[in-house]
Amino acid sequence: MIKVILWDIDGTVLDFIAAEKEAIRSTLAHFDLGEVTDEDIKDYSAINKSYWKRLETGELTKPQILKGRFVDFFKLKGIKFEDFDALNAEYQVRLGDTICFFDDSFNIIKALKGKVKQYAVTNGTKVAQDRKLTKSGLIDLFDGVFISEEVGAEKPSQIFFDKVFDTIGQYEKEEVLIVGDSLSSDMLGGNNAGILCCWYDRGIDQPPHNLKIDYRIGDLHKVLDIIG
Repeated sequence: MIKVILWDIDGTVLDFIAAEKEAIRSTLAHFDLGEVTDEDIKDYSAINKSYWKRLETGELTKPQILKGRFVDFFKLKGIKFEDFDALNAEYQVRLGDTICFFDDSFNIIKALKGKVKQYAVTNGTKVAQDRKLTKSGLIDLFDGVFISEEVGAEKPSQIFFDKVFDTIGQYEKEEVLIVGDSLSSDMLGGNNAGILCCWYDRGIDQPPHNLKIDYRIGDLHKVLDIIG
């Protein structure tokens, strides 16, 4: 019997790409850095994704990726700018202000409240995630929130999940399910922790053969069926 669900936030519960588009447009406008096209957003998103992958592998620290992605993006677009700390601070606030749920995830999590323990597990920044969880109302549904900046480790490291278990209690591994869209963060992290893994497959990636995935879903409503 599954007693605990660990929910990834960006790309699983909430549509990160929609928030990213709005945040990058409004942030650059705030700093008078010109209009942002769909192609610009596509380029930024690719750079951003590559930086977060390097965070997951331990190649870069979070401060390095938060600045580095904008440095590379501005270099690509020929934008001259230096105050990346101020830009990123503004971007984090705006990133937390756009709320768009996947598959009616709010009501799915609400329906499971009281039936299982539910926790948010995220590598996002504390500023953005606190705003998202508060504005979305999810903060009132979760039994706890684990943000990597506060935990002191990133998914998929076992250290991150060890600290989660230190807080929630020592459940049996087969009683804990992680639900997430990222193979390299959520599913690998679940494998490292030895817990059940539910991959939210939105048709973007193909799983490598060395990953153990217990459930593969294309609609978050299937989580209700898994829990029963």
